[in-house]
Amino acid sequence: MRALPWMLALMFFVVQPANSQDNPAIPNFWDPQERFIKPNVKHLPRLRFLTTTDFAPFSYLDKDKRLTGFHVDLARAICRELEVLPVCQIQALPFGELEKQLGEGGGDAIIAGLAANRVTRQAYAFSRPYFWLPARFLAQKSSAYSEPLSDTLKDLEIGVVDGTSHAAMALAKFGAIRVRLFETREAALLALQNNKIAAVFGDGLALSFWLQTGRTEANCCEFVGGPYLSTDYLGNGLAIAVAKDDRQLQNALNYALRAINDSGKFAELYLRYFPIGLF
Repeated sequence: MRALPWMLALMFFVVQPANSQDNPAIPNFWDPQERFIKPNVKHLPRLRFLTTTDFAPFSYLDKDKRLTGFHVDLARAICRELEVLPVCQIQALPFGELEKQLGEGGGDAIIAGLAANRVTRQAYAFSRPYFWLPARFLAQKSSAYSEPLSDTLKDLEIGVVDGTSHAAMALAKFGAIRVRLFETREAALLALQNNKIAAVFGDGLALSFWLQTGRTEANCCEFVGGPYLSTDYLGNGLAIAVAKDDRQLQNALNYALRAINDSGKFAELYLRYFPIGLF
């Protein structure tokens, strides 16, 4: 049988087992056979990362108006790994200004979720993906649904938000499941709480936020099955963009990201910012 695109994507990483959502799985997005040579970039006068303030939990302002988040801590970890922490700088700008700033020499790397696709790859070089945002199914805790969900949920109705990539993915990949389109995520979640649908399919990050709100209604549900990735519908993962001709920095970032993963630092950051794991 020909593997579906989302099945192929799942082969790119392994996940350490987890017992529950209180003990989230740690994803590993790296090929264990691949090795990177540590570059010498200590000569850099500075290493300037550009990010945003409105991409929680990746980059945002805390209650004291300080820039924080997964991307901020990851950038500092990269600088530490490359031994350039004293000249490491992180600047936050509106997302629409990041590319202009980099192009005018006002920064060295964009770490803000800039999509790595056919268009942007013509302008920038990208690091290897360090994070993927999976799609997930959310169901009542009493449901006991298990993989393969295409069989478990066969002829049942799931909710997805109309007009989203997740709706397109659900309609294309889960043919035996009945898809019901909702105008908003909140409407789909309310239908799930009221047992009007069997599950909600959507962005794992957004659904995890809802689960960790602490509200009574969120206690009804949990992730089931998955995670699901698809380059066709969900993109090519999060990567760091640098100037097209800056291969030295691109290689340095790849080395640092891999070292951060292997040392356990990535796992530490993941658990800090994603207490209900996406995987």
